[in-house]
Amino acid sequence: MAAAEMKACVREDRAFLAVTGPAVREFLQGLLSQDVEKVDSNQAVYGALLTPQGKFLHDLFLTNLGDGVLLECEAARADDLASRLKRYRLRAKVSIEARENWTVALVWGGTPFDLGEAPGRTVRLGEVAAYVDPRLAALGVRVIGPAAAVRTTVAGFAPASLADYAAHRLRLGVPEGAADIAVDRGFLLESGFDELNGVDWTKGCYVGQELTARTKYRGLVKRRLMPVRVEGVAPEVGAELEFEGRNAGEMRSSIGEIGLALVRLDAWRAATAAAAPLLAGETRIWPEKPKWAMFE
Repeated sequence: MAAAEMKACVREDRAFLAVTGPAVREFLQGLLSQDVEKVDSNQAVYGALLTPQGKFLHDLFLTNLGDGVLLECEAARADDLASRLKRYRLRAKVSIEARENWTVALVWGGTPFDLGEAPGRTVRLGEVAAYVDPRLAALGVRVIGPAAAVRTTVAGFAPASLADYAAHRLRLGVPEGAADIAVDRGFLLESGFDELNGVDWTKGCYVGQELTARTKYRGLVKRRLMPVRVEGVAPEVGAELEFEGRNAGEMRSSIGEIGLALVRLDAWRAATAAAAPLLAGETRIWPEKPKWAMFE
């Protein structure tokens, strides 16, 4: 597909932390849900920082630095992430610093830079790095680096807004950050982190690993995040959903008639069998299993 037919959006709502030093991989390996040893000049990964009880705190993209690992996170919560990492640092020989004047652009609607579709595959393009979204290739390519260089790199693609990209992501049923995964309440497997390459099951211990593993191997997932079609006024994030007068889950983020909701699987099955919507007041919510999801 020609570059002009693909869309690109520069994200002003993202931030970067550079974690460097001789002990950086050992340090991050004990904290994050993904195997940090996979990160190299050809591979980016996606993972999360959890509470000791296995509840969601931050989702992160990890890319390679010559002397460490670069973490991409929500800009509004970057200070919280840095603070939490520093609490765990203790005497580890690592440095945690904001990477100023860097940004990320998203390119979707084709396969730019000859990257193909292998999740996380990375190439260098001068001052910037481009990689296939590690969660799902259909999300597109992420281009990171100094802000001016990133903008130059994506200048040939059709300009798009953050809302355009959010709608693309929501249609695919992929969560991102605190708007979709409740901080200190959400669990990774409810939000599809297993299928979206956000958890490594062989890496060993990390913060929150015990509950995450127990949830998987005992089949304890009772709710799943799903894309939804909204008929009516979109409910606020956290609004309760009902089916036949009973709790059926809660709404997460939305753009127009497209959104995500954390839905009880028993309510979803019943509503699907009855060809009926979930309700949020007068608003009708129609959930659908994502094509990439492996439940049911």
